[in-house]
Amino acid sequence: MHSDRNSETINHPDGRVELRDYAAINTSPLYNEDLAPVPVAKRDWTTYNFAALWISMAHCIPTYMLASGLIAAGMNWWQALVTILLGNTIVLIPILLNSHPGTKYGIPFPVFARASYGVYGSNLPALMRAIVACGWFGIQAWIGGEALHTLFKTIIPNWQTLLGGTIGGHTPTEWISFLLFWGMNIWIIYRGMDLLRAVENWAAPYVLVMTALLLGWAIWRANGLGTLLSETGRFNSLAEFWPVFIPSLTAMIGFWATLSLNMPDFTRFGRSQREQTVGQVVALPTTMTVFAAMGVMITSAAIVIYPQMKASELWDPLKVVGQFDNVFVIAVSMFTAVVATLAVNIAANVVSPANDFANAFPKLISFRTGGLITGLLGIAMQPWKLLADPSAYIFTWLNGYSGGLGSIAGVLIADYWLVRNKELRLADLYQPHGAYSYSGGWNWRAVIATVIGCALAWVGLLVPALKPLYDYGWFVGFGVSALLHYALMKAVPPLGAAVAKA
Repeated sequence: MHSDRNSETINHPDGRVELRDYAAINTSPLYNEDLAPVPVAKRDWTTYNFAALWISMAHCIPTYMLASGLIAAGMNWWQALVTILLGNTIVLIPILLNSHPGTKYGIPFPVFARASYGVYGSNLPALMRAIVACGWFGIQAWIGGEALHTLFKTIIPNWQTLLGGTIGGHTPTEWISFLLFWGMNIWIIYRGMDLLRAVENWAAPYVLVMTALLLGWAIWRANGLGTLLSETGRFNSLAEFWPVFIPSLTAMIGFWATLSLNMPDFTRFGRSQREQTVGQVVALPTTMTVFAAMGVMITSAAIVIYPQMKASELWDPLKVVGQFDNVFVIAVSMFTAVVATLAVNIAANVVSPANDFANAFPKLISFRTGGLITGLLGIAMQPWKLLADPSAYIFTWLNGYSGGLGSIAGVLIADYWLVRNKELRLADLYQPHGAYSYSGGWNWRAVIATVIGCALAWVGLLVPALKPLYDYGWFVGFGVSALLHYALMKAVPPLGAAVAKA
């Protein structure tokens, strides 16, 4: 290993970089312990840790239900699964590109964003990402609450009516179950990243095994896979298929467009670039596709087993399992759903916004306080309404924010890989008047690129003739913002050392 010319950092032979002395940054208003670069000695996440992280995040109820929205839109089962596989393979590219600086410098997403947006401008992408995460947190917390509610109904026969009437269309015990699950998420965040890793490592194999057992039971009870797999879909030509396929593909990318930004929040703990890359490549597209396929097969069998159920309920594993007559099986199944939802919610929807809110006020908001803010905003966004309409969930919620997050990803990737050639001044990321101060802490070039990328990705909502831009929202936002940011950084380069190599 060797130190750079300013002796601020230690450059290790494997490419990872760490600060020599934290005293230079720990008094800065932009510093707190949760945002600080992770020392190399504490970067110990292995290939399995990253694979387990993705497996735990992928095997959630929304993944199980993904194919249902596509089949409802007219696809057959294999078209739906190919769309899911392709979308997750595409989004893997920006995920890996944005993972690199986390592993190299040990920094979380909002600190990484300071290089391209400025030390204060980083709050724009960080808070955009945080708001989406709060929505997702609420969705998963509501699903986890439903699983707890079903579990309690199994154990306590009169649980459903225990406290009488309804509040906002849901029983008091449903609200209690939701708040209990919400509290479990907050408790784990308060315990820190080590407990999170332990939860993910354990949840990953457990949920997959239990879902496989549910699939085996469904096939046995239905004497096969049912009729869903033999349905041809309603598209007779490519011309009919394409207008549904493209927005669906964008929605699949949107599903993990969030993590394509903030993977540095996890890869900052990576033992090497190879381990984090292999772990993610092996786990993400495969698990998403396999788990969605399990959802399709279980639903197909459930149509035969429970012909009295509504079509929309058949795609909800919590509703299907709720039909079982064996109390023990229901209890185990609901516990599995709780574990699965808890694992994905904390990793995907709390870690990033907790860091993002901390980045806005480093001296006032810690990682734990940021997690609590996330939880409260998740409730305020009323997830029970977001989940009420599956088509709105896929084509409005997922598509809508994917264009905005694609625009941010375009700026980050163009800046790190093309403008800076992967070189950052680590200490300056924490200095208000360092290399990344730009104009008052804001890089107007990145802001303009992001705003124009978002505008073009969303304009199709207002102008019907431009709807294809919205359908391709993530691609439009990513491409426009990446090209524009690169062009502006080259045409009007910042003064000083903002693009100087470390």
